[in-house]
Amino acid sequence: MPSSPPLPPADGADWPGSGLGLPKAGTRSLARVGRRVAGVVVDWLLALLVTEALLGGDPWVVLLVFGVLHAVGVATLGGSPGHLLLGMRVVRADLGWAGPLRALGRAVLLCLVVPAVIWDTDSRGLHDRLVGTVLLRR
Repeated sequence: MPSSPPLPPADGADWPGSGLGLPKAGTRSLARVGRRVAGVVVDWLLALLVTEALLGGDPWVVLLVFGVLHAVGVATLGGSPGHLLLGMRVVRADLGWAGPLRALGRAVLLCLVVPAVIWDTDSRGLHDRLVGTVLLRR
């Protein structure tokens, strides 16, 4: 049986992640924009290096490698190499393991770019919202 969404804080406080019942800062708080962008840059550079070294550097192949890094990393380790390096992890909105289907859906939507740059009031990207995941600090 699905659990109901967490209630907002009783004191009326509001911060990114408060609508999801997440703490304001520290472990299990929502990863902030700067950290998320840095993670994407790390992953993109890694995908670019792998593609240049092994596959000739075609831009579409770089995007494919980037997507595979995300899908496999989230499904198996809870985050892409950039996420893990910068102390983040991807989980379901109820804080459980994201699983392979959510990881694949999230990666595809991330590669489309637009869903990743549309955020809700909790600063969660549309790609996360659509697949029911959240990016947290470890």
